[in-house]
Amino acid sequence: MLPPPGGEVSGTDLQGALGEIPEPTGGCAGNARPVRISRLALTAGPLCFLGYGVIRFVGRMDGHYGPGMDWFTAHVVGLLGFVMFGALVLGIRRLLPAGPWREVASVTALVSLATLLVQFTADIVAGLVATDRAEMSAALQPFQSFPGVRATFYLVGPQLWVVALLALTVMLARAGRLRWWSVALFALGSALPLITLDLAPLAALCYLVAFAPLASPPTVERERERPSPRHA
Repeated sequence: MLPPPGGEVSGTDLQGALGEIPEPTGGCAGNARPVRISRLALTAGPLCFLGYGVIRFVGRMDGHYGPGMDWFTAHVVGLLGFVMFGALVLGIRRLLPAGPWREVASVTALVSLATLLVQFTADIVAGLVATDRAEMSAALQPFQSFPGVRATFYLVGPQLWVVALLALTVMLARAGRLRWWSVALFALGSALPLITLDLAPLAALCYLVAFAPLASPPTVERERERPSPRHA
């Protein structure tokens, strides 16, 4: 829609010409609605990680873990969990103000999660074609023998998502969207699997509790919705 000759462009005319102008994200400026993360994105990743840890722990109780149904199920659940952690990273990114550190941490986390998807997919395929651990190792050998594969998909790459997500959690605390105890709890949960993967279920519970406050409206929104006192 073009303005009449010699006339000024009204806000309605401009909106009709350009479409609805999106409200800014990453903050609560003006009357814009604060960005929130869905409960699915907040809980699905940690719950899948919890499922992976429990299935793995139960599968190891008989002294035989992989290949088999327990190995396959645990890795499929873990694979879904890493996909949902990617959704969580994208949701956290939307909560934070734009800036280089937000982008670096978000991209690092997503790339690291992608390396885990490759690793778990390779492990699942190897488990399907093998009947014991030796055959599974032999099935993985052609893939792992490529230069840089072990470092990228097994040693370095899979570790970076936790570091990057910890950095994003610190940014959330600095922005007032999380308390600092959430940062400490996430750090604790991230350290537990480094001791032993048997502690993965406990780590998942730490993640659930650490990110739980993000399911509630931010403080700024609650203050805005609170009725103002009447003046005498």
